[in-house]
Amino acid sequence: MNFLKLKKMSSKLPLPPYYAVIFTSKLKKKSLAYEEMAHKMLKLAQKQKGFLGMESAREEIGITVSYWKDLESIKNWKENTAHQLAQKLGKNEWYAAYRVRIAKVERDYEFF
Repeated sequence: MNFLKLKKMSSKLPLPPYYAVIFTSKLKKKSLAYEEMAHKMLKLAQKQKGFLGMESAREEIGITVSYWKDLESIKNWKENTAHQLAQKLGKNEWYAAYRVRIAKVERDYEFF
């Protein structure tokens, strides 16, 4: 992801506090099906109540940070049926390993 796109996405975020879900992963191998599902999940997340934005980058390790209004919004996203199917496929088909962290964003500043 280039910095111009990152800046554009970051500018949509409200002033803190808000929450970040940090998803780091390592793929078993690159897959068109994975890329299509990731795109579907982004589109679906954008429709969820409390979704604020997302930033993502992938090389050897993938890092996706999604931003949410509150913990309830994160819980609802985790329980979304389509998202649960994507999680199951991720575990069974695409990921060699992953980790999820949830953090409260207290401050946000940038330099471009």
